[in-house]
Amino acid sequence: MPTDVAHGWCGLVGTIIEAYQRKERIMSQWAYKVVYIDYRGRISCEGQETLIGDQERRSAFARRYMNELGKENWELVSLQPLTSNSAYYIFKRPAQEGDYAEEQPATSAEQPQAQPTSENPASGPTIENA
Repeated sequence: MPTDVAHGWCGLVGTIIEAYQRKERIMSQWAYKVVYIDYRGRISCEGQETLIGDQERRSAFARRYMNELGKENWELVSLQPLTSNSAYYIFKRPAQEGDYAEEQPATSAEQPQAQPTSENPASGPTIENA
């Protein structure tokens, strides 16, 4: 076998092994989703609100939402009641590419700025106004 072909074959095998190992690492992890369900007609998850449809029954509303999660391979693993009308539902699924998006650090405009004090005008505790 010529040297170039041997090196090419080894490189391909190495790439396949790396891809398999990466997949194994991802598949051995879990991704979680926390969903707030208010049985009176509102579901909130990751900043997205879902409202009950006109004339839709409460049980059908919750089932419709959870069936959509099931289609995405989310499995209900826990329920934390909050009130008689609401609860947190916790779902999990094997981790997939994109499930662990890194959080973006806050920009300087989003971070509270320290207010100067009379003793030290350049530094001091952060004062937050409501």
